Amino acid sequence: MNDENGIQKQKLYLKAGAILKYFLGTSDRIDTLVMCRSNEIDLVTTDQDLYEALGSLKDYDNFNQRKLVKFLEVVEIGSLKRVKKMERSILTHERVEELRKIALKKED
Repeated sequence: MNDENGIQKQKLYLKAGAILKYFLGTSDRIDTLVMCRSNEIDLVTTDQDLYEALGSLKDYDNFNQRKLVKFLEVVEIGSLKRVKKMERSILTHERVEELRKIALKKED
């Protein structure tokens, strides 16, 4: 994708686990990408990934709603149906546990 100056921009797709890491504050890299909005990288995701990340939050998590607002401001969110020609799926307890393991894993 080219910006108005003809510079090629990278697209970085954020999966549900990465989004949950951002919401939980367990990834400095993702936090920086969202909070500092790079001119070289476009962040993209689908409504399904955002749904899974939000649905995986627990009442006891230290979730800051302002992070969601910033996420919605910075990240391009496409419809799973339009982007991948797939129907959205229901979030299961197993999927929540899988995403939480990813999100709470220490980064190297």
